[in-house]
Amino acid sequence: MSMRILLADDHQILREGLRTLLEKQPDIKVVAEAEDGRTAVQLARKLSPDLVIMDIAMPDLGGIGATRQITAEIPGVKVVALSMHADRRFVARMLKAGASGYLLKDCAFEELVHAVRTVASGRTYLSPGIADVVIEDYLRHLPETDPLALSSLTPREIEVLQLLAEGKNKKQIASRLHVSVKTVGTHRQHIMNKLGIHSVAELTKYAIRVGLTSLEP
Repeated sequence: MSMRILLADDHQILREGLRTLLEKQPDIKVVAEAEDGRTAVQLARKLSPDLVIMDIAMPDLGGIGATRQITAEIPGVKVVALSMHADRRFVARMLKAGASGYLLKDCAFEELVHAVRTVASGRTYLSPGIADVVIEDYLRHLPETDPLALSSLTPREIEVLQLLAEGKNKKQIASRLHVSVKTVGTHRQHIMNKLGIHSVAELTKYAIRVGLTSLEP
């Protein structure tokens, strides 16, 4: 039986390339593609794939938030992160969100296939170049070195923070999340209070620093 995979990345050319290569494998079938995290969550709920290959820096809902929702809501679905970011904070937060694998986008395709099969078998896979540093830092140091306590935010507050950082106004966020403008304002105030940040500009800098969004177009 083929392994059913969902591809989530905001770059269409990368998704198409990966799909072409993956479907040459006799035991792999790509069942859907998503260009942002929110679509990835919706497709995962609908299709229940065996595994999601997930980018981190995507618009609307990033890969970390999408991974958190998928692994919490859909038992048995594995997530492998495929990212350009080697920073320990991205890796550690992705693992904490529930990902079982993390690779860099400059890896060889053969490594990706190996990682997918490793994770599908119930094990964890990290790119060799970052594994030692990441594991040590994740297990021993990261909780003490996260000064602004992203973990104090609720999942919905993290969604609002990312959308604010992407330049969305309160009305746009309310429409996207299907809540009232007043509710968005309340979330924003709670975020600022918890993080000790008092402007959208500073919230944006924080969101970039912790990996919720990036400076990429």
